[in-house]
Amino acid sequence: IQAPRTSRASMMKGSSRSNTNTAAQQALIAHWQGIVKSLGNFLNILKVNNVPPFLVRKVFTQIFSFINVQLFNSLLLRRECCSFSNGEYVKAGLAELEHWCYRATDEYAGSAWDELKHIRQAIGFLVIHQKPKKTLDEISHDLCPVLSIQQLYRISTMYWDDKYGTHSVSPEVISNMRVLMTEDSNNPVSNSFLLDDDSSIPFSVDDISKSMQQIDISDIEPPPLIRENSGFVFLLPPPE
Repeated sequence: IQAPRTSRASMMKGSSRSNTNTAAQQALIAHWQGIVKSLGNFLNILKVNNVPPFLVRKVFTQIFSFINVQLFNSLLLRRECCSFSNGEYVKAGLAELEHWCYRATDEYAGSAWDELKHIRQAIGFLVIHQKPKKTLDEISHDLCPVLSIQQLYRISTMYWDDKYGTHSVSPEVISNMRVLMTEDSNNPVSNSFLLDDDSSIPFSVDDISKSMQQIDISDIEPPPLIRENSGFVFLLPPPE
């Protein structure tokens, strides 16, 4: 969630600023590419083991829901992460995840990308320009419709620009947020700005059975652990 300081510092040094910035950007994106590589390896394992695409979609929906909760809650709990440069860092990482979903196709990724809507909108707020000119209506309905007033207030008051020195939303917008939070203070659920860490995506066994593909067992080569175990001899193809 936070851009590595060494890479961020290297962007400001060096005789060749262009080459230095390119190297720094590659170093920053390498962290996200590591995550994407893990997702790709996991998807390949599921494919090789003939896991039904329906179940694969559910698994990745859970994974992306977990990513959304962890990134979003970390962002709103740590002011050092609510900066413009960190917004750019996470935005680049989200672009890597979106590209992975595209390459994985809807058959396997499904609606996983939609699970990142909280962190996507929060990052959209961090990197948008001219925040003082934005009205509360524009922020809450156009830019961040999924975020609650408590979440918007938190990110608005914690935001700081370590790159251009720009300011957050206007004092009037902050005041309006406080009024709305006061009016909604009797609702204990709305008082929390954190997301619940519940990434469970329910599905039934019947859903899986309906999505199963017909597979000829004789076409599948048993793994060595099974081939070498006499207890599984019935799974081996009969000798010709």
